[in-house]
Amino acid sequence: MANRLKSIELFLAAGLITVSAQGTTATETINAESLDADPTSVELIAGGGGEGGASSFEDKLSGAELRDALKQGGYVIYFRHAQTEKDYADQADPSLILGDCSTQRSLSEAGWRQARVIGAAFEDLEIPVGAVYSSEYCRAWQTADLAFGQYQKESALNFYPAEEYTDAQFAQMRDAVTPFLTAVPPSGANTVLVGHDDVFEAATGIYPEPQGIAYVLEPDGQGGFEILANMLPEDWALLPR
Repeated sequence: MANRLKSIELFLAAGLITVSAQGTTATETINAESLDADPTSVELIAGGGGEGGASSFEDKLSGAELRDALKQGGYVIYFRHAQTEKDYADQADPSLILGDCSTQRSLSEAGWRQARVIGAAFEDLEIPVGAVYSSEYCRAWQTADLAFGQYQKESALNFYPAEEYTDAQFAQMRDAVTPFLTAVPPSGANTVLVGHDDVFEAATGIYPEPQGIAYVLEPDGQGGFEILANMLPEDWALLPR
């Protein structure tokens, strides 16, 4: 999984995403049908620079343009949970119990601050939030609760309980989360998803790093979506008022 760190300043360049699977290519829009092949064979290529590789991505919307789009609603915002004390594959730990936070990675103090900064920015900018779905892991629903004051747990946003995934397990995560990424939100609202790195990568080919990063997606109503922007936790507070 390639590392990809973004500066606090938002990218202004418009990106071009190309999805290739078994010889077929779709430009700008990711469609679930185009990902039926082995997800590890999918390449996302960002235009206009970037680090290259599967995790390269440049924003198509930023600043006031992104703010205004989100205020109108109609987007799906996928958050990787906020920062944790440690980073390890606890989903593969046989002693992990989803209903017992003491058996899982927990949010760090920095992670709590990240979630609150996100929530305060959404409130200040008056970005409308409809449904908020979270994985069943404590660090995910706690991020959702701290930021938005609501959440509904969904197992579709969970990891597959393994540290290294087979193609079939990767596809299982992709198939589970894709309906949430492609569902068009109700008019005037945005849907928020709070999940994990591997789940998002399984569906998009993009590894979401660091913890707390978010991606803004626009469902097309036909089973696909376009990825428009990515935001670090502190970026939300930097959007112009």
